[in-house]
Amino acid sequence: MLVIFSVMLTGIALGYLLRKKRMVWINRIITPLIWVLLFLLGINVGESDAIINNLHTLGLEALIITIGAVLGSSVFAWGLWYLLYVKNKEVHK
Repeated sequence: MLVIFSVMLTGIALGYLLRKKRMVWINRIITPLIWVLLFLLGINVGESDAIINNLHTLGLEALIITIGAVLGSSVFAWGLWYLLYVKNKEVHK
């Protein structure tokens, strides 16, 4: 865990130091690297017997969590939009 935080903090520090430079090429590298990470994660999940044997249970829990997260995010985003735009226009009329 310490290694993960160290790598992340190093990236933040480098980003802060290099924030004035134009690094357009980074966007072209990030997406393929994320694809590679997801592929490797899939391999890791696929070779885990515990995950594969309990996939039906994990899948149902993941579906419930996903639906809850999407609904919660949508409700809060709508509420924020309402407070910032709709209610604000009513006050300024």
